[in-house]
Amino acid sequence: MSVSVPERLRTLPPYPLAGLPEARARLEAEGREVLDLGAGDPGLPIPDAARRALAEAAGRPELQRYAFQRGLPHFRRAVVDFMNRRYGRDLDPDTEVLPLIGSKEGLANLAFATLDPGSTALIPDPGYAPYFGGAHLAGARTQRVPLLAENGFVVPPREISDADGDVRLVYLNYPNNPTGACVDLEYVNAVVEACRSQDAVLAYDNAYAEIAFDGYRPPSLVEAEGGLAAGLEFHSFSKSFNMTGWRLGWACGGAEHISRLSRIKSFVDTGPYLGIQYAGAAVLDEAEPYLEQNTAQLRERRDAAVAAFTEIGLELKAPKATLYLWFPVPGPASSRDFALRLLEQEAVILLPGSGLGEAGEGFLRAALTLPADGYREVARRIARVL
Repeated sequence: MSVSVPERLRTLPPYPLAGLPEARARLEAEGREVLDLGAGDPGLPIPDAARRALAEAAGRPELQRYAFQRGLPHFRRAVVDFMNRRYGRDLDPDTEVLPLIGSKEGLANLAFATLDPGSTALIPDPGYAPYFGGAHLAGARTQRVPLLAENGFVVPPREISDADGDVRLVYLNYPNNPTGACVDLEYVNAVVEACRSQDAVLAYDNAYAEIAFDGYRPPSLVEAEGGLAAGLEFHSFSKSFNMTGWRLGWACGGAEHISRLSRIKSFVDTGPYLGIQYAGAAVLDEAEPYLEQNTAQLRERRDAAVAAFTEIGLELKAPKATLYLWFPVPGPASSRDFALRLLEQEAVILLPGSGLGEAGEGFLRAALTLPADGYREVARRIARVL
């Protein structure tokens, strides 16, 4: 029986990381040592508080029920307290915070809560695939805004305010994946004003806010003037706390936007497991010492990687935040061709920039997923391909 494929699926491009787990498994089956700098999964220890709290939660019957969208009040309160400590803004735990099954689903589902078929979402290029995926599956138009080196890989606010069409949703992500670009609060204020001029909702993806180095402090939408009314900010336990498989995050922002996203999600899921929310609350309650230690380890990896890569002639600077290095492809090859050659010849996985958008062509992304002493071996293998 032949079943027709809907257009929205036929026109959906492959996910950037599609095929990498299979490629790694194939190479390892051949007995080769794979150095995987593809997915942003550092593999560092999770907080002890998470393990302890989840073990306790497993024995509590009241935490085995449906979470629904309200979730665990204790988790919402922990989010509010954490945001207050970090940014000095007190949120309403009942109306301005929403638990998520990882920030990824929230970012994609916001498109269904915001866009009509034919309306427009502005997305950064290169950028995180769910920005495009959510808008595309919602039947909306997507307008890509190139992240250009001459602009410091930052979307100029005028690109938002001057955009044509019925712009309803704007995705931004700083500190940025994949480029590592960073902004200040003045920039966030300007973006809020630009979105207001379009009557567009701002989806501010702040998943890397807690991975910052050298005294840099990433700003938050909740700090910006009018930020809560402008849209939603998204946070994740995946990167900040190395809990990638736990699938826990939150959205915070204006009550109207929270309500709309919650309504969409109520038809799609029943919220994160209450036991994981209980563990997440425990993590947030004592987050700062862990974050300091985690950042120190990632800084050591960053410095080792930058030193090793520049020694073989790659052009890159140490990013002030995120767990990614973004650098030009060495030589005339396309980013995909170079990444494939490196994979097959030397069993090193890098993400080609073109997989994250057309404007990413010419660049490669390397994640800080190896111990610091592993980057010299990566550099040696890259040098052999060069």
